[in-house]
Amino acid sequence: MSKKHRAFLKWAGGKYGLSDVIAKMLPKEQRLIEPFVGAGSVFLNTNYDHYILNDINQDLINLYQILQKSPDTFIADARKIFNPEHNEADTYYQLRAEFNASKDSYFRSLIFLYMNRHGYNGLCRYNKSGGYNVPFGKYKKPYFPEVELNFFAEKSQKATFVCEGYRKTFARALQGDVIYCDPPYVPLSKTASFTSYSGNGFGLDEQADLANVAEEVNEAKNIPVLISNHDTIWTRKIYEHSAKIKSIQVARTISQNAGQRKKVAELLALYK
Repeated sequence: MSKKHRAFLKWAGGKYGLSDVIAKMLPKEQRLIEPFVGAGSVFLNTNYDHYILNDINQDLINLYQILQKSPDTFIADARKIFNPEHNEADTYYQLRAEFNASKDSYFRSLIFLYMNRHGYNGLCRYNKSGGYNVPFGKYKKPYFPEVELNFFAEKSQKATFVCEGYRKTFARALQGDVIYCDPPYVPLSKTASFTSYSGNGFGLDEQADLANVAEEVNEAKNIPVLISNHDTIWTRKIYEHSAKIKSIQVARTISQNAGQRKKVAELLALYK
């Protein structure tokens, strides 16, 4: 088994722990399309000739494109802000305010990475007016993911990054492609809603539409689609037309207290 690669971003619902199970279920084709790339753990731990990687979060995609084009410069500049002086609440909130006021994609990319590692619990969240609003995380010494940044930059030479709605990304699929979808998950309870993480609510209508488009693309173009989500009565209902459903127990990693990280059931639905 080859070495597993971690994403350089901390990410709620990241797929590092599940990436080997997902890789085994994904059919071997030439190109992998991910309409919800997030931190990119599946991209980093699969081996396709090419990738189309989409996310609705413009800051995330800008960061990936900059790292792809100018890795050495970006990593050197990012390293400068990972120091004790910047690991203070006042500095964090000052940089967060500057980020929210800035239109400069390079500056925003640096601060996005900084806030991801210095902010609370690796969350990525925006308010209704598009302002990043994750509070300071109070970590003793935030990790600078240099090895992970370099690996991502190297592997990204095989990727095309786009920022658009998931239906547009599905429309790019051609023969020889396979699609993996990791949408914001259906909440397990009414209080556990992470669906507005990008500022674009992903509600139950979108969940059902995603299942529909997976079925449509699979039937019309014979392109396999794999979707991951929480294993609930509702998700089993919307994915009932998939060819195969696999359920797995996964440790939740979003709680700061490791002792409270319960296992939850996730499912993988394959249309093929």
